[in-house]
Amino acid sequence: MAILEKIRSRSLFLILVIGLALFAFVISGVFTNDTGAGKSVVGEVNGEPISRTDFALKVENASRRFGGGATTVQVVNQVWNQEVRNMILTQEFDELGITIEKDQILEVIKSNPAFVNDPNFQNEAGVFDEQKFVDFIYQLKTNNPGAYQQWQAQEDALIRSAEEASYFNLVKAGVGSTLKEGELNYHIENDKVDVKYVSVPYTAIADSLISVTEGEITDYINGRKEEFTQEASRSLRYVYFSEQASEEDIAAIKAELTGLLSSREVYNEAIGAKEVLDGFGEVADVAAFVNEYSDVNFDSTYVAKKDLPAVAAEELFNLEEGAVYGPYEDAGYFKITRMMDKKAGGAVKASHILIAYDGAQAQAKEARTKEAAKAKADELLAQVKNDPSKFAALALEHSEDPGSATRGGTYDNITPGQMVQPFNDYIFDNAIGSVGVVETDFGYHVIKVDDKYDAVQLATIARKIEASEKTIADVFTETTKFEMAAGEGDFAEVAKTSEYVVRPVNRLEAMDENIPGVGNQRAMVQWAFNSDTDLGDIKRFDTPNGYVVAQLTAKRKAGLAKAQDVKARVLPFIIKEKKAAMIMEANAGKAMADIASQYGVAVKNASGLNMKNPTIIGAGREPMVVGTALGMSEGQVSDLIQGDNGVFKIEVVKKAIAPSLDNYTTYANTQKTLNRNRVFSAVYNALKDQAEIVDERPTMY
Repeated sequence: MAILEKIRSRSLFLILVIGLALFAFVISGVFTNDTGAGKSVVGEVNGEPISRTDFALKVENASRRFGGGATTVQVVNQVWNQEVRNMILTQEFDELGITIEKDQILEVIKSNPAFVNDPNFQNEAGVFDEQKFVDFIYQLKTNNPGAYQQWQAQEDALIRSAEEASYFNLVKAGVGSTLKEGELNYHIENDKVDVKYVSVPYTAIADSLISVTEGEITDYINGRKEEFTQEASRSLRYVYFSEQASEEDIAAIKAELTGLLSSREVYNEAIGAKEVLDGFGEVADVAAFVNEYSDVNFDSTYVAKKDLPAVAAEELFNLEEGAVYGPYEDAGYFKITRMMDKKAGGAVKASHILIAYDGAQAQAKEARTKEAAKAKADELLAQVKNDPSKFAALALEHSEDPGSATRGGTYDNITPGQMVQPFNDYIFDNAIGSVGVVETDFGYHVIKVDDKYDAVQLATIARKIEASEKTIADVFTETTKFEMAAGEGDFAEVAKTSEYVVRPVNRLEAMDENIPGVGNQRAMVQWAFNSDTDLGDIKRFDTPNGYVVAQLTAKRKAGLAKAQDVKARVLPFIIKEKKAAMIMEANAGKAMADIASQYGVAVKNASGLNMKNPTIIGAGREPMVVGTALGMSEGQVSDLIQGDNGVFKIEVVKKAIAPSLDNYTTYANTQKTLNRNRVFSAVYNALKDQAEIVDERPTMY
């Protein structure tokens, strides 16, 4: 009561404290909000906003299309890339006045084979009829608003496609190739040169003899700014604590299963006395027993030997009826298995060609009566009987079962009751090699019985190998202790003392989600990019199978990379340049034989070198060396040449310049085609590089 009186006496004080705390919580979001919750746009392209609401709707629709085949971030990235592309091109179209008006849509339709070849829109002569198409759309608008809405979306897509085609065709029209370029390409392909050469590989000088300063790395980067411009990124390191089953957990699971093998005495509270329960091998209601004690329900399906668990297939298949095998480990479970039944020929491999007809449950490729379908099936049957080896090709060409046509019509390990009854009866009642025609609700099937196997029915009690509650609690405690210790000391040292593995993750970008060794951990990436997260900060994250304790180790801004960030990338190139300079200085003016003798290499010959494939057998790809050789005269010896893999000195032994042609149109046209094929990607990439794109996705997804 004394405590309650004190609370009452200080109630005003408590109200003020709570109010101030709530106010602080609210206003803190104003200054530190990094979640994007108050933003109405998800980004901008050249100052034009991308509505957050519209974007979210498109992400939702795309997610439905993908189902479980993509993560949220993957869907967001795809929608974003499409939105940016559409906006960049639309802005370009608007500036150039490229547009396809609604009244021009019929011209677009008439150029689309999908509409032109549709019988619904053709007249008696099989020609596309504009009025039929217009009437069809009018009927949709009047009688089927949902379908009309889908058509409008399709119409917009067709218009968009036509606009893009117009734009890119205009660009392509300005892209060509001159006869002089054709002549150059002709000689690049056909001029050849034979050389004698000596090569001093860069490995002749140890890397340890070369010193590179940070200033040299910076100069190298500044000379190649385009190559070393980077996105904003973060690096972190983490320790993973897995909630995997301990040895004690595994032993306990195995012991529980072993205990089910034999009869056992238990106390029955309902009757207030002990009773003896049958073991797995003696119990009468096997299905109920399995469902009571197994993590996986009883399955009565018959299976062939090849479909049994590989770790115990032989033992399981050869069990006597009523015999039990196990415990054994398979696919993350401990199992015990009882043989229920064995059937000779209980599983079948069969192939079929389905010919559907109008009104059947399967979709026919063309309009066809039931009688026509039967006639076609009989015709195919005759071909199969005449030459059974043609079955797969005929199925690929004619079968209207998309699930099996690409596999030659084959279904394997078919067990009783899996197929519709007439199909089922044929394959189980006829011998291997039999072929015939069977009618089902799907159409007519030309069936061939390929093979039969013995099949077994098994009852399996499976227990998932997973951590016990005690193990899970221990892992949580262990994680918490490390998190606290690492927060007070050195992350790496604390991990080393406890013998934990520290895993580095370098250069995460803002829309990444995958953490190597952990999987999808979008929350970790968002934390790393949060403006409130400082270098050295530590945070714990839940994972599906444990915990991660992570520490932020590096922040990199977008722009030109710093020397320390790309040192590992740049060093090999600078070292190679320095080695080349040392080799060339040490061997200036020397003959090939002297260079070969000094470095213990041989003077070699290379023939038929050309610029289309500038590879020297035994030395690698060397465009500078081959290009130099083609520019020299027969008998001429070069100075030292800095190549990709070493320093070269060459002598031109023979030079074969391809004879001139009367006309280089063929080569010019080939180059023009190559140039035009690059238009689609090259033009868009150029527009994108010039665009000002603001991306707010990282704070929202």
